[in-house]
Amino acid sequence: MCGIVGIVTRPDRRPDQALLKNMMDAIYHRGPDEEGQFIDRGVALGHRRLSIIDLSSGQQPMYTEDNQVCIVYNGEIYNFPEIRKELEAMGYNFRTHCDTEVIMNAYHAWGEESVKRIRGMFAYAIHDKRNNKVFLARDRLGIKPLFYANVDDETLIFGSEHKALTIYPGLDKKIRPQSVEDYFSLGYVAEPHTIYENIFRLEPGHTLTVDMSTGSKKITQYWNLHFDVTYRGGFDDARDELSARIREAVKIRMVADVPLGAFLSGGVDSSAVVADMATIDDKPVNTCSIAFSDPKFNEIDYANEVAKQYKTNHWTREVDPNDYSLVDKLMDIYDEPYADSSALPTYRVCELARERVTVALSGDGGDENLAGYRRYWLHMLEEKPRQLLPYGLRKPLFGALGALYPKMDWAPRFLRAKTTFQGLARNSVEAYFYGVSIFKKDMKEKLFSNGFKSDLQDYEALQVFERHARDAQTDDPLSLIQYLDIKTYLVGDILTKVDRASMAHSLEVRVPLLDHQLVEWIATLPSGMKLKGSEGKYIFKKSLEGRLSDDILYRKKMGFAVPLGRWFREELQDKIRSSVLSERMKDSGYFDADYLQQLVDQHQSGVRDFSAPLWTLMMFDQFLARC
Repeated sequence: MCGIVGIVTRPDRRPDQALLKNMMDAIYHRGPDEEGQFIDRGVALGHRRLSIIDLSSGQQPMYTEDNQVCIVYNGEIYNFPEIRKELEAMGYNFRTHCDTEVIMNAYHAWGEESVKRIRGMFAYAIHDKRNNKVFLARDRLGIKPLFYANVDDETLIFGSEHKALTIYPGLDKKIRPQSVEDYFSLGYVAEPHTIYENIFRLEPGHTLTVDMSTGSKKITQYWNLHFDVTYRGGFDDARDELSARIREAVKIRMVADVPLGAFLSGGVDSSAVVADMATIDDKPVNTCSIAFSDPKFNEIDYANEVAKQYKTNHWTREVDPNDYSLVDKLMDIYDEPYADSSALPTYRVCELARERVTVALSGDGGDENLAGYRRYWLHMLEEKPRQLLPYGLRKPLFGALGALYPKMDWAPRFLRAKTTFQGLARNSVEAYFYGVSIFKKDMKEKLFSNGFKSDLQDYEALQVFERHARDAQTDDPLSLIQYLDIKTYLVGDILTKVDRASMAHSLEVRVPLLDHQLVEWIATLPSGMKLKGSEGKYIFKKSLEGRLSDDILYRKKMGFAVPLGRWFREELQDKIRSSVLSERMKDSGYFDADYLQQLVDQHQSGVRDFSAPLWTLMMFDQFLARC
């Protein structure tokens, strides 16, 4: 696990070594153990290393024996021993025991197609002297980040985080209006864009090739997920195979030459990972958990239950709601507006884990793969009348009901029908988008100033979902929204959160439930095995019966959340008011100041719960403070 940076320009130019060093220093936290540079005509590569495997060697940049291929790499490859054997049979010699050399020689042997052979999480850059090109690649699910920007027509820069790019002289850091709309809808900026007009993410499952002779750039998609529902076995066979596949994905991620452990929230996914780890290795698993003083958000008793059952070395820490400095620190970690408040406990659990281990396994990805979110069940309930009634009838009927029915956040759930009516008036993609949006369309109409709405030129973040829906290649409504989440929420929110929080502490996090072979196999299962009635992750939970208690498996899902609603009325009431109503926000040109005031007043008076919108605004204010 490391950090990489690079500069690619005309062959008659030699990149500035001091500038490359500044880019590397900006991401020192990603690799505090070692650093290395490669500078040649037209190209410079920089690397910060966090040593995990083959501690004494494996320094980067690394070169092939003929010095024709050079690599900098961030990630972990889990099938490198198999690939190495194949390359050795072809006559390749190896000087190290690390996966970096395997990726490099694989590229030397098979070229750009070699990326398809790799199983793991990665972002890497290769300078190929033979063909005078630079090749960038990112893993299939987007576990590891890779940003790039065109400084001018002749220079491209790249790095593991924004901050490595934004220090580059002459880079245009103009804010992209459409990205602001994305952020206030989704809580993050959707791939491939960033908050800046001229900085991009290389999307998951994609490569970028720069021809240094001509300056041309080519982006290629080498992988996509297909929900083809081709599994023909019975439920019991699928359940047993799922268990075996998850166990294998966990096992291959337990290889490390440094202390290893796991996050343990007390939920199904992390508990399942810990259960497998405990049966794979005779040594006690190192586990860590975060607690909250608010019992509605506290899962610590469940985490303790699993820790006791599997006799782990377990330690916990409570999140302090008065830790205001951490709120301010988040923007320094994420570099752009990012509105998932669970970044707070994620930062703390990574901090806690790094005190004992260098590598931690997590349960991320289980909800997206196996339909664990409650919103999947609610969406599927709406799908029944959506499929029965034609759109031409549904839109006026339910649209009128949605407009007339009052918004009643305070009422019992069965009386809160306004959102349901609004959802039934839309098609499946629109309904799902509005269901997951933080600021709904009517709220954004009030939030944004007239001038900014004009700048958007009718753009709406819904277009992100519509683009991915066109590529989904499935008619199954559950598979469609799972695909949308994997392409948007998983990579833009969940994986971003964990990568930045973990690397801020020089901690490597591995995600067995996002093993791409496992993900591909799960996508062949019928939707009814994943979501049965209102029970998400049904087949997964059935596979864990007897290994985890029913209290762990079948209790109401809590998630890794923080009690924002109360915080903003009590401990953080002054902070949220001063942030959302700051002169900086009012003068930015993006917002209607009266509506900002209304949001704060109504939340703090208890009239409405605007905790998520207010947090989103506060984090945007933090971003503006650093522009």
